[in-house]
Amino acid sequence: MIDQARVDSEVRRTPSLGRIIDFFARYGNFTLGGGSATSAVMHRELVTKRHWLSDDSFALCFALGRLTPGTNLLANCTALGWLLRRLPGAICALLAASIPCTLMVVVLTSLFSEWQQNRIAQAAIHGAVAAAVAITAKTSWTIARPHYKAGARLRVVIIGAVAFGAYVGLGVSAIYILLLAGVVGAFLPEGRS
Repeated sequence: MIDQARVDSEVRRTPSLGRIIDFFARYGNFTLGGGSATSAVMHRELVTKRHWLSDDSFALCFALGRLTPGTNLLANCTALGWLLRRLPGAICALLAASIPCTLMVVVLTSLFSEWQQNRIAQAAIHGAVAAAVAITAKTSWTIARPHYKAGARLRVVIIGAVAFGAYVGLGVSAIYILLLAGVVGAFLPEGRS
């Protein structure tokens, strides 16, 4: 179970709903590179710069977002909003992170048919995909780094390597990998620092 008093004490500054809307509208909609890139930027802003949440609280929301069916980024934003201001924060974060980008997708999709035959547009899309892979790797390190400490390094490497191998090599569903990794992580001791 989550110790809610501990989570509450980790929030150093509680932002207003207006600041939550501004934050999630800005970073949920205007950070390019996909959900992983957005999560990395949100981590830097929420944990490192603004001190609204701790590393552990952010990692919890990130993991829960990955376990939730559907759009993981929106689940992550909703969980972050919940920790910041409970139900009103969750609703504000979800709406601010979803409505503007949804409208942008509708417009871009309407232009897609014209871009399909354009060589320059296709080359730009391929370049963006390569950059998105690099951003995803950086995000993985941003989320894992606080847990990669003395006494836990081998644990992080083993769980990460096995999860990667199961997903890429064996084609195991991501939801099963996340659930299994959660169970293993709960029972595999971190070791002594």
